[in-house]
Amino acid sequence: SAPGTPSASNITDTSVALSWTAATDDKGIKNYDVLRDGAKVATVTGTTYTNTGLTAGTDYSYTVQARDTADQTGPVSGARAVRTTGGGGGPGPGSAGKLGYFTEWGVYQRNYHVKNLVTSGSASKITHINYAFGNVSGGRCTIGDAYADYDKAYTADQAVDGVADTWDQPLRGNFNQLRKLKAQHPHIKVLWSFGGWTWSGGFGQAAANPAAFAQSCYDLVEDPRWADVFDGIDLDWEYPNACGLSCDTSGPAAFKNLMQAMRAKFGTNNLVTAAVTADASSGGKIDAADYGGAAQYLNWYNVMTYDFFGAWAAQGPTAPHSPLTSYPGIPQAGFNSAEAIAKFKAKGVPSAKLLLGIGFYGRGWTGVTQATPGGTATGPAPGTYEQGIEDYKVLKSSCPATGTIAGTAYAKCGSNWWSYDTPATVNSKMSWAKSQGLGGAFFWEFSGDTTNGELVGAINSGLN
Repeated sequence: SAPGTPSASNITDTSVALSWTAATDDKGIKNYDVLRDGAKVATVTGTTYTNTGLTAGTDYSYTVQARDTADQTGPVSGARAVRTTGGGGGPGPGSAGKLGYFTEWGVYQRNYHVKNLVTSGSASKITHINYAFGNVSGGRCTIGDAYADYDKAYTADQAVDGVADTWDQPLRGNFNQLRKLKAQHPHIKVLWSFGGWTWSGGFGQAAANPAAFAQSCYDLVEDPRWADVFDGIDLDWEYPNACGLSCDTSGPAAFKNLMQAMRAKFGTNNLVTAAVTADASSGGKIDAADYGGAAQYLNWYNVMTYDFFGAWAAQGPTAPHSPLTSYPGIPQAGFNSAEAIAKFKAKGVPSAKLLLGIGFYGRGWTGVTQATPGGTATGPAPGTYEQGIEDYKVLKSSCPATGTIAGTAYAKCGSNWWSYDTPATVNSKMSWAKSQGLGGAFFWEFSGDTTNGELVGAINSGLN
């Protein structure tokens, strides 16, 4: 039989004492396996176990299963959720959230897979993953890329755990690899992110019936095939009651109403978050929607404090795309991280619900003669996948930083001019985030980092 659902006592920052009622078996019980977040952490002969070495302020789930004298395992007990004490109230384990976006399309041309989170060392240094993106279409949450999400077969050498997918297993693709990642790193929480720049056009229709939209999202995220993979949902609406790839006219209350419906549907045990604009200009995108009112329904906001400037302004002026602060000659007032964070705070968003955004890439111009920001250009610099943008891992060696301004780095090489964050500037941004009492930091996206994950390492060390 299954043992009784474990009870938890003596919960501290780093430990919990578990006890359960015995199982029964016709051959007799030999011992019990204790599972934490689905992975075995101990085998004990009695009906008690104290799990130590845990992380403060972190959610864990414990189950128990018995072994008989023939070493057969029985059914698993009910689950006991435990949250360790401490942790400083940030969104993640420990005192701060460290969240990275994983893109479903990265498995193609970029050849970046869930296993890379392990081989780079990044998996042990993050707390959350946003899986990007699900689509928003017809007033519903829908699948973004079915093949990458749950169909692509992984060979043993490509798989997180070294075990190949079989043709008949019910779940393959990124979702199954994320499941394997969580078994190895049970502290990691995964959110499914919907929308993004390309797929935000559907949010206006979704906002017309928030309850129906929330129900569709819940049904998809909690689909029995992959419900265990996801710990919540992230909505990346670019932008409520403002313009991104298309323009939204759903009104200033639509965002708050949508988030209220999401929280009502997903409940308190799931994470509900949103990626939001960092446009702090007067009358700009932060002013266009009720971000202050919506904050009560969300665990945190990912404030997109990057892409302020870029070669969509083909002639320049050259400017860093992710300035921490303003600086003399900045092309647009309010386009910097510090002012964005200050504006959200002024609208009533608690500091601990704000995560600072870091781009793992640079933006650049060509035809530039001036080394310092503010120069003229003739167009976007060439990039591997798209003009005007390049991964940090490439720029680090192809165009090393030649200066810093407003808390970020820039580089001039030949007639090309780039701005991007380095481990040093990331570290200083993390110090600033801590000084502001922020909930942590997030980044776009894993595949821009070096193979040894040096930018993730800088976020981790800077926030610790």
